[in-house]
Amino acid sequence: MTGTPRTTERSADEPADKVRSRMSWKSVVRHDFPASLVVFLVAVPLSLGIALASGAPIVAGIIAAVVGGIVVGVLGGSPLQVSGPAAGLTVVMAETIEQFGWVVTCAITVCAGALQIVLGLSRIARGALAIAPAIVHGMLAGIGVTLVLGQLHIVLGGEPQSSAVANVAELPGQLVGHHDAAAIIGVSTIALLLLWPRLPAPLSTVPAPLAAITAVTAVSVLLPMPLDRVELPSDILAVDLVPSLPSGGWFEFGLAVVTVALIASVETLLSAVAVDRLHSGPRANLNRELVGQGAANITSGALGGLPVTGVIVRSSTNVAAGARSRASTVLHGVWVLLFTVVLAGLIQSIPLAALAGLLVYVGAKLVDVRTIRQVRGHGDLPLYLVTLSGVVVIDLLTGVLLGVALSLALMLRRTMWSGIHVVGQGEQRRIVVEGVLTFLSVPRLSAVLGAIPPERTVRLELVVDYLDHAAFECLSSWQHGYERGGGTVEVDEVGHPWYGNGKSRAPTVRRQEAGRVLPRWLAPWSEWMAEEAGVTIPEQRHGPVHRGASEFQWRTAPLVRDTLLRLASNQRPHTLFLTCSDARLVPNVITTSGPGDLFTVRNIGNLVPVPGGGGDRDAPDPSVGAAVEYAVAVLKVREIVVCGHSSCGAMNALLSGEAGRLPALGRWLRHGEATLRRSRDAPPVTLGATPPADAADALALHNVLQQLDHLRDDPLVAGAQRRGELTLTGMYFDVGAAQVYLLDGATTVFQPAGVKTG
Repeated sequence: MTGTPRTTERSADEPADKVRSRMSWKSVVRHDFPASLVVFLVAVPLSLGIALASGAPIVAGIIAAVVGGIVVGVLGGSPLQVSGPAAGLTVVMAETIEQFGWVVTCAITVCAGALQIVLGLSRIARGALAIAPAIVHGMLAGIGVTLVLGQLHIVLGGEPQSSAVANVAELPGQLVGHHDAAAIIGVSTIALLLLWPRLPAPLSTVPAPLAAITAVTAVSVLLPMPLDRVELPSDILAVDLVPSLPSGGWFEFGLAVVTVALIASVETLLSAVAVDRLHSGPRANLNRELVGQGAANITSGALGGLPVTGVIVRSSTNVAAGARSRASTVLHGVWVLLFTVVLAGLIQSIPLAALAGLLVYVGAKLVDVRTIRQVRGHGDLPLYLVTLSGVVVIDLLTGVLLGVALSLALMLRRTMWSGIHVVGQGEQRRIVVEGVLTFLSVPRLSAVLGAIPPERTVRLELVVDYLDHAAFECLSSWQHGYERGGGTVEVDEVGHPWYGNGKSRAPTVRRQEAGRVLPRWLAPWSEWMAEEAGVTIPEQRHGPVHRGASEFQWRTAPLVRDTLLRLASNQRPHTLFLTCSDARLVPNVITTSGPGDLFTVRNIGNLVPVPGGGGDRDAPDPSVGAAVEYAVAVLKVREIVVCGHSSCGAMNALLSGEAGRLPALGRWLRHGEATLRRSRDAPPVTLGATPPADAADALALHNVLQQLDHLRDDPLVAGAQRRGELTLTGMYFDVGAAQVYLLDGATTVFQPAGVKTG
């Protein structure tokens, strides 16, 4: 009797949805189930600690964890994000509970959830991301500092004060005062949290919060120690709380609703974006996530729980534990519920000092040194510090509003204070203006222009994204006045011609309505210099190359100086590039290469003269052969490219035979006679699927193949090819289409570069 082998492939008549369902359940069992257990172990102590820090009933943290896991897990738009009570709302909740009481606070949570649903259905979730990250991180750091200052008093056996400033004032006395068992438990908890991740596996794989709380709780029970411990209602499932609206103070009530909704939403959205960076699965739907968070807050508030947000600590743990779907989030909420109902006695054994120690650790983690360095690197450290200070010294909402106000002020300053500076001394002066030049910059601009000594040659470089009428009038009036006084002003406008349009009385259209402006290094000199010559520079005293060389020294030299310094003593090009002298071909542009990459040989028709090639048989032109010899033998290039192009004058001259009117050119083009013979005898060469319609372009393709054959006949090149040290490549550039074609070595077909074939 033979058994039937098991297979993961579905049979022909098995429904596809059944297969997907089976594979989904396998993934849940294999990945999401164990991940949910890890997140659950982290969530329980954190939820209890956050409830303690908020001044809410301890069970409120458990309710929020259960609702956040199940409701947001089912309805939310970020599959791997884990939601629950968050440290980021502890300060707000503590102030709200103190002001309104717990029952009204639950109503605030319900209303905040309704507002979140409205925001999600309005599809404006991404608008919350417009808040500067420095403000958000400063808010979290301020919450962390406030949390640490308050919970340190509990760790040391005392009571937290009414404000962060009072906590700081009372802390020295608390440090030197009497310390009892609570201080031992609290300090021990912090020590375990710091040391646990450094332990060897498998111990370090156990979540540090779970290990620390379990260890100190066990010690406190076994000794035993007289400590304040967690208190839970006798019947956790009996929900007899009904949220109640206040009897007055509706403005303050509405402000609290908006504050909770906005902070919870921003923290959730930023967490969702951060979680997306941690995995390669489905991306978050932020609007749906807000709707799910709103539904969870309505449920949590109605049941007597804390507000719910997406939490990055639990979410990152979820991803790191291998979760693949939202099943992990939902299961973690189920485990929290079952653990609380079945093992309520264990929870009530946890000392409050241990939870305080955990909160000190969590609060300190919110002040992230790496984030501070990153914010400082982006120039936003003032935003961070102002927001942090406002949250700690005043309150959370005021701190955030101070951060937003400062960000607007800095934005206005950056607009007002455009980059305006003077370079050079003596007779030559450069005035460089960068950024957005508007009426706000006119006072400073006029001061800089007015300080320029008279009768000098001044180069005004405008690298501006926008120039309004007031700034134009300032520049124009100064230019006319300075030139009337005997000075010379050369205006160099890089990018969109805002100033040039104004001078010619053309409308200064917005950038999106303007024509595309090529960078200087791509646009022909004749295009950008003709504009300058006709509009802003009254007289051209030098030729194009002189002006181009000056442009190089002004703009390009500072950018490439370090690269050229490294190449100053030696060159190591990887390619010998042999192409036509045609001015429309710029090898470094069509190959995206830079200094030191190409050893370039250019001649009319990109020819490689050989003995018997049609020229003087005894003395063929040695220049190309010398370059090939030097490139292969000395420079050890790894590739030789022969590049032809469309509309080639040399190919037209070969076909028409009119080169004889120019003796030197006629003698040179005799090296192309082999190409003419090849075009008559060989099959057509194609660009893609078809040969070119123009006879000269077809001849240019044959010419590339012929010159490659001439190179293969060179003993030095042939030897390097045999040793695998050298590759020959055919290339063709269609000037009008700006399209590069590369020769398929196995055929006579030139395939378009950048297009996958086969």
